[in-house]
Amino acid sequence: MQYRPLGRTGVQVSPLCLGAMMFGPWGNDDEADSIRIIHRALDAGINFVDTADVYSAGVSEEIVGKALKGRREDVFLATKFFMPMDQNDPNQRGGSRRWIIREVENSLRRLDTDHIDLYQVHRPSPDTDVAETLGALSDLVHQGKIRYIGSSSYSGSQIVEAQWTSRERHLERFVTEQPPYSILVRGIEEDVLPTVRRHGMGTLTYSPLSGGWLSGRYRKNATEGPASAARPQARFDMSTPANQRKLDAVDQLALLAEKAGLTLIELAVAFVINHPGVTSAIIGPRTMDQLEAFLPAADVTLPADVLDAIDEIVAPGVTVNPVDNSYGDFELLADQRRR
Repeated sequence: MQYRPLGRTGVQVSPLCLGAMMFGPWGNDDEADSIRIIHRALDAGINFVDTADVYSAGVSEEIVGKALKGRREDVFLATKFFMPMDQNDPNQRGGSRRWIIREVENSLRRLDTDHIDLYQVHRPSPDTDVAETLGALSDLVHQGKIRYIGSSSYSGSQIVEAQWTSRERHLERFVTEQPPYSILVRGIEEDVLPTVRRHGMGTLTYSPLSGGWLSGRYRKNATEGPASAARPQARFDMSTPANQRKLDAVDQLALLAEKAGLTLIELAVAFVINHPGVTSAIIGPRTMDQLEAFLPAADVTLPADVLDAIDEIVAPGVTVNPVDNSYGDFELLADQRRR
């Protein structure tokens, strides 16, 4: 596996990052099996693992911590904070100094480590001054509890604001951004990816299979999509015109993958990591078979004719169903609207 520079940090990471969202009650509730999957990923050359405090209410972090026993120094370990950890307490969430200082200790305990390599803000907050968040994170870097800081699902303007604030206030800066990116969700090509590259940041993209749409399981004649109670209906309702367009695209992409001698999963993941602005694609297997389906993509280079064919199916910068853009808000806030 060929490793890549993580922005300008000097750190080298694998083009596939093991996402741990599916380890625990949200996905695979068999702890031993989840640990086996993590070990297989590490044995395959993946040296980058990403999780979050909110995944299975902390269980994902605990599983990752157990899996990395004896192998911690071989892994660049990333986790995230921001999402509610207690629905009844409005202060157990967000980007405030109060919460960050408290929650990093919880993550360190669950991960059973003395430091986190990359600590990321899971979402931007319109109610919290970015300097508040960056100030707290800078203190944690200086204390040695975290090594680097990153953002997730920030818009281009939010990325620029954070970089400007770091420079003006002499604070640690975000060295990575984690946006959604897939063949069906190409919105970041227009603004986010150029902005990240301009600031020398690494880019860890999530959902390369677009929430399961590019897994090969859901085709035009399907009656049910990769929906669950936790997922917005607008994203997974097969009857909507936008999702019908996604199904049309998937059928065409499946034929293209077959012609190229690839599985649809390999085509989808290779498309993401072949972009020069992408450092690593986060894959989120729930089973060992799913992990094995992802791994070959790390060594696939898509030729120009295949990339051109993909652009004919989904044009550059286009997200087929706009609600799949997970950065910013799906709907404009009241003060952003004309009326």
